[in-house]
Amino acid sequence: MKTPISLTDRLRIGSGVDVSPVVLGMTDSWKVVGAAFDAGINSFFLTADMHWPLYEQLRKGLKDLLKRKHLRDQISVFATAYVTQPDFCHAPFEEVLEAIPGLGSIDVLCAGGVYASDFPGRWPVYQQHRTARFAGCRAVGASFHDRKTAREALSASLVDLAFVRFNAGHPGAIKEILEPLPARKRRAIYSFKSMTAWVPAERLYSLGLDTDQWVPAPVDHYRFALSTPGIAGVLASLDRPAEIKLLADALSTGPMSASERAYMIRLSQADAQSP
Repeated sequence: MKTPISLTDRLRIGSGVDVSPVVLGMTDSWKVVGAAFDAGINSFFLTADMHWPLYEQLRKGLKDLLKRKHLRDQISVFATAYVTQPDFCHAPFEEVLEAIPGLGSIDVLCAGGVYASDFPGRWPVYQQHRTARFAGCRAVGASFHDRKTAREALSASLVDLAFVRFNAGHPGAIKEILEPLPARKRRAIYSFKSMTAWVPAERLYSLGLDTDQWVPAPVDHYRFALSTPGIAGVLASLDRPAEIKLLADALSTGPMSASERAYMIRLSQADAQSP
């Protein structure tokens, strides 16, 4: 029997930061935040600079969630800065704390949009943040846009958690990151852009998919990532409380088989190769 994937599972990183397998990021409704927490999601991803307006609903939802008594220690909050100049890797995080009364600290400080060219200059600052507990930091992470740099950073244990682009239409991380790393180094990999490869049913039918074949739902793309050996979690964008239940129900069926994952990759490749 397949073991279900539960939103209440936790991965411990850094100095005791517990992270749920789904990290909630951008949302269209502040009400999703409280609903996500009640369903078992304890981790939330904020931007510290780039796309700041698009995270207004998440900030509003966190403000509301933090009104609950004795809750702060039950959640883990990520903040990501995309600036690459080392001198500017402090103020954005302070602005996050100013914007959310009651937050008090940021559990995981992340470098966003990391490439090989900027990583060496930025990373010493984040190491210092972790050592000094700047802004309450208890772990450091990065969202990598360069697979080789992600693999090298994970191999050297420079990050407590790495976000890597991975989905059915963008599966290159399997051979370039996951397979080369020993199992113990893969435990801290979360995917982002998981939904990019979703193809609407109408489009799949136009590509020749039979109507009696399985048409993956949007939440199946999160399940695809979470079912891939070596992917510990996903950064998810959920816009309605009902979507949380859809995701939880999908995960409760257990991980996808290798053949199911291969099928989803074939569908995404067929979509990409057709005009």
